[in-house]
Amino acid sequence: MANPSKQKGTAWESALVAYLREHHNPGAHRNVQMGAKDIGDVSGYYLHAVEAKAEKTITLSSYIAQANREAIHAGQPYGCAVVKRRMKGTADGYVVRDVATDVRLMNRMRDMEGALQDVAVDRWFALDKQHREAA
Repeated sequence: MANPSKQKGTAWESALVAYLREHHNPGAHRNVQMGAKDIGDVSGYYLHAVEAKAEKTITLSSYIAQANREAIHAGQPYGCAVVKRRMKGTADGYVVRDVATDVRLMNRMRDMEGALQDVAVDRWFALDKQHREAA
């Protein structure tokens, strides 16, 4: 691969996939690019189409527009950009989405937690404790 920018992007996508496989979903993988019907750079980030970006100049508005388009193509409810933070590791990158998408995600989380509390309050308390301790 002769293009240094492409190499940097590929390395970031690969690092992101490795991180997701270890901490989130062992089935995470890089996607084949599909042109106008692209479904994002990475699959396996729950409910999201992921646009991975490792660029010197960060343009959030274009990243989010692209991620939201690709979420529609991928049949996912949410799009996000995962942006590499310069001179930092994968865990220090940024997950970015627009406010409308984030509010929809938070509403879903609130509603699903309420539903879990209705049917299995002990399970909800255990999960809540687990996630608060991990923070």
